[in-house]
Amino acid sequence: MNSHSITFLLLLLLGTSCTYAQSDEEQIQQLETEQQTLEERQLKIHDELEQLRLAVIRQDLEALGTPTSTIEQTELVKHAGMFLLYDEQHEQARWVTHIILPQVNVGNLSRTNDFRIDPKVSTGTADKPDYWYSGFDRGHIAPSADFKWSKTAISESYFYSNMAPQRPELNREKWAELEGWGRSQVFNNKEQLVVISGPILTDDLPKITQGKNKKLSVPKQFYKIFLDNEGDEKKAIAFLMDNSSCNKPLITYAMTVDEIEKLTGIDFFPNLDKALQDKLESTVDWAMWDRASDKGMPDAVPLSMKQRPKNTINTLETDLFIDKNITVCGTVVSTKKTKSGAVFLNLDTKFPNQIYSVTIWASAIQNFSYSPEIELLGKKVCIRGKLTKKDGDAPSTNVTNEKKIEIIDEEDF
Repeated sequence: MNSHSITFLLLLLLGTSCTYAQSDEEQIQQLETEQQTLEERQLKIHDELEQLRLAVIRQDLEALGTPTSTIEQTELVKHAGMFLLYDEQHEQARWVTHIILPQVNVGNLSRTNDFRIDPKVSTGTADKPDYWYSGFDRGHIAPSADFKWSKTAISESYFYSNMAPQRPELNREKWAELEGWGRSQVFNNKEQLVVISGPILTDDLPKITQGKNKKLSVPKQFYKIFLDNEGDEKKAIAFLMDNSSCNKPLITYAMTVDEIEKLTGIDFFPNLDKALQDKLESTVDWAMWDRASDKGMPDAVPLSMKQRPKNTINTLETDLFIDKNITVCGTVVSTKKTKSGAVFLNLDTKFPNQIYSVTIWASAIQNFSYSPEIELLGKKVCIRGKLTKKDGDAPSTNVTNEKKIEIIDEEDF
C-alpha cells in the first residue's frame, strides 16, 4: 500500500471518529431533552393526582356528614384538605375534620410555617399577636404532618383557624405522640383514617389577654377521634387529654366517641348507618387497634364507672388513694412468675409503662386454688387491699389470698 493510500485511510478513520463523536453529543442532547420532558410530565401528573385526591377527600367527608350541633356564633369552613367549624366567641375551631391518606407514608413535604389568617372565616380569626409571648404554642388541631403529600393541604394547615392555645408540654409531647400514632395506623393497615380533633370549649374558659381582640380562649382539654371506615373491620376510638403534661401511656386517655359527644354536644358522624354508628361510638376495642403480639395481651382501656362494681376505682385513679384500703378494677394484660415463686400482675398497661400492679409473694401462693399467672391473664378483675407506692414505681397492691381477687363480667354492671 502506497503512502497516498495510507493517508486516505487515516483521513477516513478520523472523519468517522468525528462523526461518531458528533452523534454521541446529539444523542446526549436528545436524551436530556427527553428527560426534561419526562420530569415536566411527572410534575404535572403529581399535581393532577394531588388535586384528584383532595377532591376525593372532600367527597368522603361530605358523605360522612359534617359534625352537627346547636352551637351558635359558629361558621362552617371547607378547605381543600380539611373542614372546620369556627367559633367566633373563642376564636378557634370547635372541630377540624380531615383524612389521613396512605400517601402520607411516602410524602416528603416539610413544614411550611406560613401561619396566617384564614380568609374564609368571615368574622376573622386569631392572629400572631394573640399567641406571641403568651406561653402557649400555636397548636395544630389537624397536624401538618398528616398532609405532607399535598403542598395545598399542608399550607392550609397553618391557617389560624386550625390553631388552638396548647401548653408546650402537651403539644410537643403526648399530643404529638397521639398524632404519630394515627399515622402509624395508616402505615400498618394501608387504609385511610378519618380524624376529628378539637378543644373542649365552655363559657368559663380563661382568655389570653393580649393581641387585638382579647377573645382567644385557653381550653382545658383537647379531644381527637379516629374512624376507620374502610374494609370489613370498621372501628372508632376517641382520646381526651388535659392541656398540660400528660405522662401516662396513650391507652389511658382512650374513651368512647359517645363520651366526647356528651362533653361537646356534637354529633360527629351524622350520616353513618344508625346501627353501625351506635356500635362504633359506644365501645372502645383497643385490641382492634393494638393487636396482640409476642409481648402478650394488648393494653386495655381502664374500666369506666359503668363497667365495674360500685365503690371501686379504676387504675387511673390509684394515685388518689395511696395508703388507703380500696378496690381497684381493671384488665390483667401481663403476668410474671419469678424463680422464687412470686407472681406479678399488671392491670391495663404492660411493663415498662404499667400504671398499676399486683404482687403475690411466694409465701401467699399456697392460699390460691389456681395459678394466678395463668388463670387471670386477660381477665377483668377487682383487687381489694391497701394501695402503696414507692418512689418511681406505679401504685400497687399486695395480695395475700384469692379472696382478695374477684373476676368480674362487665355485663353485670
